[in-house]
Amino acid sequence: MGAFIAFLILVVFVILVLIANVKVVPQAHAYVIERLGAYQTTWDTGLHFKVPFVDRISKKVSLKEQVIDYPPQPVITKDNVTMQIDTVVYFQVTDPKLYTYGVERPLSAIENLTATTLRNIIGELELDHTLTSRDVINAKIRTVLDEATDAWGIKVNRVELKNIIPPREIQEAMEKQMKAERERRAQITAAEGEKSSAILVAEGEKESAILRADAAKQRKILESQGDAEAITLVQQALANSIKLLNEADPSDSVIALKSLEAFGKAADGKATKIIIPSQIQALAGLATSLKELVADDVPAPRAGGTPVQPKQ
Repeated sequence: MGAFIAFLILVVFVILVLIANVKVVPQAHAYVIERLGAYQTTWDTGLHFKVPFVDRISKKVSLKEQVIDYPPQPVITKDNVTMQIDTVVYFQVTDPKLYTYGVERPLSAIENLTATTLRNIIGELELDHTLTSRDVINAKIRTVLDEATDAWGIKVNRVELKNIIPPREIQEAMEKQMKAERERRAQITAAEGEKSSAILVAEGEKESAILRADAAKQRKILESQGDAEAITLVQQALANSIKLLNEADPSDSVIALKSLEAFGKAADGKATKIIIPSQIQALAGLATSLKELVADDVPAPRAGGTPVQPKQ
């Protein structure tokens, strides 16, 4: 009975050991395995079995891109200005074995290398160039770090200068300079606005003057056209009347009578001196004689007011 219990305990122990040595590597991770203290293999994603009491997991490595935000580092520019610069490094493990055995404390090694490289690069630049050359500095640091970390199984994807903090007095001077620049740009913008406004006003006045001149010109043209059309109509009416008169073939008496009517209209005017043609004088005398003859032929009225009829 005791032997059976011992056998059961042994079976349970073996089962527990086997279960404990079954490992599952998650996605984007790798396990570095050592056997009896020496590197054996690297497990990728999936199910694996570790030999009990012989193999061990030396390091669990993440293959994801990682970000390290380092604190500000003091650096000195070429013109002896001390400033604080903090950097952000984006890297990724490409070889778990080199990452495990290539360097002790790889994150600390990257930080020290970054600080050293940053001091070397900034030391070759003046302050103004440093403030305006972030992209150049980022590219140089990334190139140096990427070459140095290849032996550690690390690839540096990019480096960013997060903050560049110059001394306080330089910050104040820069702020004054930027304020003056903003004021200058505001004055230029205002001047340009006034100039544009004046140009628009002048163009408006010019267009208004042109429109007024065109209107006056058009009015004169229309008036001239109206006068010309009126003259044409009068001349046409006169021509038509002469044509009709010629077609009617009037007698000399009618012509004389029309002349007398025209003379009468002329006499109604304000002229103080009128020259009467001889033809009209003769016609006027004839008219007077006819009037007297008619008056002599009419008898005097009888008592009672009834006139006497002339003899037939």
